[in-house]
Amino acid sequence: MRDHRFRTLLAQNAAFVLLWLAMLLALAPVLFIILTMLVKGLPGLSWSFLTSHEAGMLPSIVGTVLLVLLTGLITTPLGVAAAIYLSEYARPGPVSRLIRLAILNLAGVPSVVYGLFGLALFVTWLHMGRSLLAGACTLALLVLPLIISASEEALRQLPRGLREGSLALGATRLQTIRRVVLPNALPGILTGLILALGRAAGETAPILFTAAFFSLTDPFPSKLTDPIMALPYQIYVMATEIPNLPPEQKWAGALVLLVVTLGLNLGAIVIRARLRKKTRW
Repeated sequence: MRDHRFRTLLAQNAAFVLLWLAMLLALAPVLFIILTMLVKGLPGLSWSFLTSHEAGMLPSIVGTVLLVLLTGLITTPLGVAAAIYLSEYARPGPVSRLIRLAILNLAGVPSVVYGLFGLALFVTWLHMGRSLLAGACTLALLVLPLIISASEEALRQLPRGLREGSLALGATRLQTIRRVVLPNALPGILTGLILALGRAAGETAPILFTAAFFSLTDPFPSKLTDPIMALPYQIYVMATEIPNLPPEQKWAGALVLLVVTLGLNLGAIVIRARLRKKTRW
């Protein structure tokens, strides 16, 4: 009996050690990248580098934040509505399977293809020009499959009893979705939104064709149809087309993008945590 318990405890400890090793192996590349960016980027950071309108990163920071926020405003209602249809209304069958297959395939399309599609549709055909709105619409198409998949999974994880209890009390299906299902699924939906917007913040190819310039006479957009300066494109140009630029400034630009992305994600995580405290099921 003691030998059996000892073997069970040994196997359990070995499994925990393997799990910790797997986690460390997964985190090691990320930590190495962050440490490298800190070591090489911090010497290039200065107040003028961050806040200057001409040679600094402030216009790119503002443009990136506006682009990400507008992308979220466009794609969140579309993605959640599609997820509600697939989870609550679509009947199992070839049509729903075809829709889900299309969503999975769209999630694997390279971002440069979305950029060319956005150039043809929004910039050329709809006459938006290279603008904040055209870039946000293109990024919305890019991250829409991720939001749909994450939102649908969050809706499916809710206990069936929540829906049945609401319907049994006389609520309609729409009232059940609006007052019971969505509030309880909101933390999971926000998780998908955080991942989607984190990807959108770092994409270069879509905004290269639809929104971003390296330098502008008026660096801050005053309306949706104005072009913008964005951190991913700014860093791309700094790294590839300005050979005499000090390397620490290139790393500093990448470090600024990392901080902005983490800041946006942390803000969304705080909101999700507060909403999760309010939901109990």
